[in-house]
Amino acid sequence: MRADARRNHDRLLAEARAVFAEHGTDASLEDVARRAGVGIGTLYRHFPDRHALMSAVFEDAVDELLARADALQTAAHPCQALLTWLHEVVVHAAAYRGLSRALMSASPASALSRCGTPIREAGAALLTRAQKTGTVRPDVQITDLLRLTHAIALAAEESPEDPALADRLLTLTLNGLKPEKPRGAGNGATSHSGPAPAQRPNPHGA
Repeated sequence: MRADARRNHDRLLAEARAVFAEHGTDASLEDVARRAGVGIGTLYRHFPDRHALMSAVFEDAVDELLARADALQTAAHPCQALLTWLHEVVVHAAAYRGLSRALMSASPASALSRCGTPIREAGAALLTRAQKTGTVRPDVQITDLLRLTHAIALAAEESPEDPALADRLLTLTLNGLKPEKPRGAGNGATSHSGPAPAQRPNPHGA
């Protein structure tokens, strides 16, 4: 890429981050181009459609989430490590209003959907580790967990007056992940067929 093309690419990406953070991912691409000091044709030469631009904007967050998933692979409590990572997925998705909805609706062939592949693989590794310890039900799939996570991010985005909503919904998710205890199991107390109370996800680690 020529030096001037690289400068245009970098300016467009920087302005897209700012515009998407301020106005959401459905913000005007013409506004992004104008703020970058280029024409809309230049924007489309670098990013063929909105999803391609969103994918490039989300790339740094993807790298951070992959690094966190790798670090959490050695956490002492695999189930809590998985929930911590899902909490961070919510935080990153919430940084740009509309990103969660776009991720949920993106076609498999879109650039935005393709950028989710390494996220699914990283999450699947954390999920498998938790399942091997028996702390997560064996029928849980990472695709379902990520759909839930995006839905939680979308719910939190639409309820800004309730900043604790995402944590509460993730706690409910943790309850649903735990295997059910057989009826009558335990120390002779009243039988309990549901999951144990959940611990609030810790965004700083497991």
